[in-house]
Amino acid sequence: TRVPRAADFKQCPLKFRLRTIDRLDEVPSPVAARGTLVHAVLEEVFDLPAAERTPQAARALVQGCWAALVAERPELADLIADDPSLSEESWFAAAERLVDRWFTLEDPSRLEPSQREVQVETQLDGLLLRGIIDRVDIAPTGQVRIVDYKTGRTPAAGFEGKALFQMKFYGLVMWRRTGRVPDLLQLVYLKDGTIVRYEPDEADLLALERNVRAVWTAIEQAVATRDFRPSPSKLCGWCDFKPLCPAFGGTPPALPETIEIVTPE
Repeated sequence: TRVPRAADFKQCPLKFRLRTIDRLDEVPSPVAARGTLVHAVLEEVFDLPAAERTPQAARALVQGCWAALVAERPELADLIADDPSLSEESWFAAAERLVDRWFTLEDPSRLEPSQREVQVETQLDGLLLRGIIDRVDIAPTGQVRIVDYKTGRTPAAGFEGKALFQMKFYGLVMWRRTGRVPDLLQLVYLKDGTIVRYEPDEADLLALERNVRAVWTAIEQAVATRDFRPSPSKLCGWCDFKPLCPAFGGTPPALPETIEIVTPE
C-alpha cells in the first residue's frame, strides 16, 4: 500500500479523490508549465562543468529543455498560443528571470549534488512512502541537505504548512531509508528570492510519521464509507476541479464501484 498525495487529502478529500481515485486530467496552466521548465533547467545545469554553470549558460538551456518537455507532452505547445495575455517572448523571459534569480541565492559552481530529481521511497509498516526530491546535497563532512525549488512566492502566513509538510515528508523517507536524519531541509523560492531553511530532528519526523499514519487511517475510512467531501478554503480559486465541486454548485463523477488508490508518478 502506498501513501498517495497525503497533502492533497489533508487539504481536501474531494481533490484527493478526483486526482488519485478518478485520476482525472488536470488542465496544464502556463504557470505550472513554466515551473516544470525551470525545474528542468536547474537540473540540467549541473551536467555542465562547474566553471561553466553561469546564468548565461543556464538561460541557453531554456529552449532545449522546453522542446524536450513538449516532445513528452505535446499539449504544452498550445499553452502560450491559447492565452491572449501571453506572448512567447514574455513567457520565456519570465522563465529566464526565475533562472537568473536562482543564481542570486545559490552558486551552482560550488555545488556537486549527490542526487537530482530522485525518486525516494521506503516502507512503513506496510505503507509505501515515496516522493521526488529536486536535489540532495552531501557535504564532505557527511551532512545531508534536501533542497526543493519553488517557482512561486514564499507562502503567506498560514499557508507555509503544506510546503513544510512536504519537506518533512522527504526528510522522513530519507531517514527511514538511510538511518540518518537529514541535517537541513531547504526551500528555494525563486519568485521573490527567498530561502527557507529548517533543521529537522527525530522528534519532528516521528510526529510527522504519526501524522502520515493518521492521514492513511482517514483515507481508509473515506474509502470504506465512500465519503470524500470537499473542504473549501482560499486555495479553491486555484483548483482545476472547482467546476466539479459541490461546494461551488458542481457535480463530481460517480465514484467507481471498486476503489483503487494508485499513486500518480
